[in-house]
Amino acid sequence: MVRTTISQLLAAVTLLSKTSAYQQRRYIDNSSGTPEVIVPGASSYNGLNLVPQMGWNTWNAFHCDVDEDLLLTTAQQLVDYGLRDLGYNYISLDDCWSIGRNLSGYLVENPIKFPSGMPSVIARIHDLGFKFGIYSSAGLFTCGRYPGSLGYEKEDAELWASWGVDYLKYDNCFNQGQSGTPKLSFDRYNVMSQALNQTGREIVYAMCNWGNDDPYDWAYTIANSGRMSGDIYDSFNRPDDRCPCTEAPGCAWPGFHCSIMNILNKIPAITSRTMSGYFNDMDGLEVGNGGQDDNEYVSHFSMWAINSSPLMIGTNIGTISPANLAILSNPAIIALNQDPSAGAAIRKWRYMVDPDDYGQGEIQLWTRVLDNGDTVIALLNAGNMTRMMNATMDDIFLDQRTAGAYRAPPELSQTWDVYDLWANRMTDQEAGAIINGTSGAGSNATNPRFNATATSYAEGLRNNATALFGSRTGSIAPSGTFSAEIARHSVGVYRLRSQGNTSTRKRDEL
Repeated sequence: MVRTTISQLLAAVTLLSKTSAYQQRRYIDNSSGTPEVIVPGASSYNGLNLVPQMGWNTWNAFHCDVDEDLLLTTAQQLVDYGLRDLGYNYISLDDCWSIGRNLSGYLVENPIKFPSGMPSVIARIHDLGFKFGIYSSAGLFTCGRYPGSLGYEKEDAELWASWGVDYLKYDNCFNQGQSGTPKLSFDRYNVMSQALNQTGREIVYAMCNWGNDDPYDWAYTIANSGRMSGDIYDSFNRPDDRCPCTEAPGCAWPGFHCSIMNILNKIPAITSRTMSGYFNDMDGLEVGNGGQDDNEYVSHFSMWAINSSPLMIGTNIGTISPANLAILSNPAIIALNQDPSAGAAIRKWRYMVDPDDYGQGEIQLWTRVLDNGDTVIALLNAGNMTRMMNATMDDIFLDQRTAGAYRAPPELSQTWDVYDLWANRMTDQEAGAIINGTSGAGSNATNPRFNATATSYAEGLRNNATALFGSRTGSIAPSGTFSAEIARHSVGVYRLRSQGNTSTRKRDEL
């Protein structure tokens, strides 16, 4: 039987011709002699970023106040506090680093901020075990009104590759009106995508066009992540007129000063656009910047992780508190973000409840099926008081039981063990000892139980590394209900493991 039509074959060959050499590809002859085109693996346009990027970015805490000492000092602190070994392996320099272009059209770094020269700084960052990120804008200027890359894409990509850059954050300011339709934005951002590919260097491409022109519908063919909303600011749920949109699709002006809940509530409609190689970027983390309380930062970090948003720390590591270091250092939550499934969570329900400081509060249930067959649930309480929250098995497995011709899904007849992923959070005393250098646990002091530099999260999950699974708190019987008390503006995050799912348990560690 013919399994591949000529038109399908030509389309697949065209797709392959546009796919980076980094991505695996092959042809197989089946028994009928008809060529069968197989494009295995990830959707990544360049084979990079198969799980979300993690690292540290200068903007949220420092804006334009950047220099080489900040980069190098922070990189060393990330090593000392164990954050590099938990997977935060990009040092990303944001805006305000250049002073203009030379006579050949190439960007020049600010010699006062970077007296050693950018290649030297990047080399030292690499020597510390990090990759390095640079910033520009697909416009005449950057957002800080420094030279942008519009019209200079080839020169800038060549320069960054020669310096050893591994990552580009590419903004949307001063775009000369080249936006307003998906095609206009696609064409403008694609020029840099092609320029990066032509350098021959592996450079992760992080688009930052704020959700303009619905990038989640087209950017996966040219980029490794795409901002899906206006710029974040350090507030849990305070409305701001500068962030007018509350839904993602069709948002004409995403704006900026968008709260955590504003951004989170834009994700449900576009969860299917998250995939290996392309992630919906909910913007950098605000944990540690002082605008939210501990519960709110736990919610922020958890919901960014479960939705596979890039985890880019945006605070001053030199002044980080023990509590905030503990939040950023939870490997059981990071493992959700780095799960090989590379998907996003689904919001199963949302109910308005008691008003909080800024109006109507709400509660939500989110779920996500993970690569090993586990399911994670998040009970988010954005209301103004502590409350008992419930998740029925019918709600948790809603998609499975409404997937087509009805058959009761096997998940409903199974017993599920429940693991609280925040139960083993590092204490303030333990985190304080790491910051003070008195923990005695070496460079991986933040979490001596798991080192992502030595063992990837994918391998740790396959081996059931206990640090990635929190603490077992009970079980849910077939067709049962899970209940938990959730504090105001906080979230409970739980990994469910079927007692009948023994295939993934290589060691009895849980």
